[in-house]
Amino acid sequence: MPSQPPLPKICIALGFPTVEKLIAHARAEVESGEQFLEFRLDYLKNPIDGVSAISKFLRDNPDCTVLATCRRHQNHGKFDGSIAEQIRILEASVDAGALAVDLEIESAENAVDKLDRLRADCMLIISYHNFEGTPPIEPVFKRMAKIQAYAYKIVTTARKPNDSYKMLSLAKSHPREKLVVLAMGEPGFSTRVLSPSFGGIYTYAAPNAAEGTASGQVSARMLRHLYRVDKFTKNAKVYGVVADPVRHSISPNVHNRAFQHKRMDAVYLPFLVHSNQLKDFFQMAHDLPLSGASITIPHKQKVLRYLDVVEPLARRIGAVNTIWRKAGKWRGTNTDAEGVTAPLQKQLKLNKSTALIVGNGGAARGAAFALADAGAKISLVGRNLDRVRALSRICNGEPLSREQANARKFDIVVHCTPMGMWPNVDECFFEGKIPGELVFDMVYNPRETALLRRAKAQGRQTIDGLAMFLEQAARQFEIFTGENAPRAVMERAALESLNGH
Repeated sequence: MPSQPPLPKICIALGFPTVEKLIAHARAEVESGEQFLEFRLDYLKNPIDGVSAISKFLRDNPDCTVLATCRRHQNHGKFDGSIAEQIRILEASVDAGALAVDLEIESAENAVDKLDRLRADCMLIISYHNFEGTPPIEPVFKRMAKIQAYAYKIVTTARKPNDSYKMLSLAKSHPREKLVVLAMGEPGFSTRVLSPSFGGIYTYAAPNAAEGTASGQVSARMLRHLYRVDKFTKNAKVYGVVADPVRHSISPNVHNRAFQHKRMDAVYLPFLVHSNQLKDFFQMAHDLPLSGASITIPHKQKVLRYLDVVEPLARRIGAVNTIWRKAGKWRGTNTDAEGVTAPLQKQLKLNKSTALIVGNGGAARGAAFALADAGAKISLVGRNLDRVRALSRICNGEPLSREQANARKFDIVVHCTPMGMWPNVDECFFEGKIPGELVFDMVYNPRETALLRRAKAQGRQTIDGLAMFLEQAARQFEIFTGENAPRAVMERAALESLNGH
């Protein structure tokens, strides 16, 4: 076919059961500024009806690019016809104006002698999908490259962090080939953002008003406006938040908006890392390479063993929430401590206060040392009394059982467990009266937790987790970039994110 300009960076995957819905969603995407659309004809009850839908849509939107796909059910699609019928539908789609077609490798290998017309008249994209995991990728590519095509699309499922880098590295190691590389699933989200900067010719997004056709797809609006897929370069610095769960985190909204405000060539991503996957994460972080990250539940303590340098306060606390790479070494610190004391110091004098800390994990350790260093008299309570006693010994605190804590009265209660965090929003550590005049909940999503609602109903003063989050996030930004954090911008981004905007 005649030479064509490069495809747009984002392709919207449209899979709907009726022509009417398909066209309606396609038009909605065009109205929001998108121009590259995948029509999943196999989602239609009669896939051949999609051919007229392509013709009708392009007649009204001639500047748009349509990619036609009719994947067979044997290859995780919905089309029940033969390979010959599949190719006839794709050929008809090209006649209707589709500029590109996606044909899975399994069909292509069984119809090599029937692909000449597709090669001549459109951009033929040969695709491979693995819904189970991420196998060695180079052999997969060699298998696909035996069939001449405009581009090769390789999509796997990420089960661990480094699966994402395996996919991205394929595009990087074959710069002369036109490749689309993605890893499905939440652990593979980074590939959807980074693949174009690693050499992938485009990435996929879900429609703004509907679910996507693959696990892990997010809307084009999010890819463009939050992650700025078409703005950052291949030299961009990559940061992220490392957590399990991570989907609820507002950190990507806050840090990306800060980068945008400062006009930095950088992007901040959510990394889902299970508790037994930190070693694999650091392999990915080395290879990517990652410039820095926020560390949260459940990794704040375990991460220490993977760091080359740990700042003294973080070492004493035994928990790190911020890591960054400097001179080839991973360094760690704890900005949670400042996040705890700064909001409280606006309300009372810490050196004359009594504080009850709820929890015994990384966040509780940070709060305990920060308040003890500020001169507060601290007590600790939690579900695991042995761990509460262990933490009390090293921070000069008083361990209490639930019953003992409930019978006392404190100036401050600082809640440092994930209880009440989305999606378990009805959980609360205290069943009855809350034993503190000022209640500070580190959970920030939702902003008003069950604990804070009860505290207000009991006439207590409250501080929500957003205050701490913003304080520690601003310090992280300054560590990452060496520049002053745009605090007002970060606060607006956090509030918009929590309010669902």
